Formats: sequence, structure tokens, C-alpha cells
Amino acid sequence: MDVAAYVEALQQDLANVAGIGDEAVAEAARRIATALESSLRLRLMDALGEAAAELTNQLPDGHVEVRVAAGEPELVYIPDPGAPPPSGLEDLTARITLRLPETLKTIVDGAAQEAGVSANTWLLQQITRSADPKRRNTPGGRRMTGYGQS
Repeated sequence: MDVAAYVEALQQDLANVAGIGDEAVAEAARRIATALESSLRLRLMDALGEAAAELTNQLPDGHVEVRVAAGEPELVYIPDPGAPPPSGLEDLTARITLRLPETLKTIVDGAAQEAGVSANTWLLQQITRSADPKRRNTPGGRRMTGYGQS
């Protein structure tokens, strides 16, 4: 992802707004835009980190990382090798009875249908995701991992 293009676009927006004033205002805007470049890059990286955390929370397994190489970030999906997805009832050996309010059962059925799986599979995926110790150790399951290169 080319963050530089977004930073330049924001700097150009500032210059356009400053163009309303005289040359002194335009020069001040150019200086402010130059001074804000590193802050803009940092804020965009923060936004990407939040996006990665939100995507991770919506995934049934794995997570999304923000990686930075040569100063440019990229979002990368990392499958979770420790949580094999449930492939069918033949893999399941334990049984539990769960009593739900009818309204919650309707919500579960709708979410499962939307995901294209059975209610049992959907519940199993949600429980597996919520019970993952790696996700419990971070508030809200949010984490940012990765590496940087210069």
C-alpha cells in the first residue's frame, strides 16, 4: 500500500484550502504540510492497525498483521495453524446441551445461514475463536504484530 500517495493527497488538500488566502497563507500551509508528513504517516499506520484488529476479530481463524517493508505497510492474513477448522460431525466426540432464549437462537441461526454453515458449526467456530488463549491475552483480541525493514 502506497501511504505516500495518501500523505501527498492530504498535503495537497491543505494547500488547496490555503490557496484561498494570500501568498503568506499559502507559504504557511506548505510549511505546515511538510511538518505534518511524519505525523500523517503515523496516523495512517494507526488506522491500518485498527483495521487489522477489526478484521482479525471477524475472522473465524487466523489474524491480520500490518507489515512494513521499505517504509510501506501491507495487510497480511496469517492462518492460525493451531486451530483446525471443524470439518464435520465425524470429528466431534463431545456433546453438550445448550439452552438458549428463542431470540438468541434466531440470531444464531441467522448468523450461521449468513456464513453458509450450520448453527452447530457456527457456534463451534465462535467458541473456538473466543476460547483461543492468544486472543484472550489481549484486550478485545486486538494485537499488532509484524516486522519492519529499512
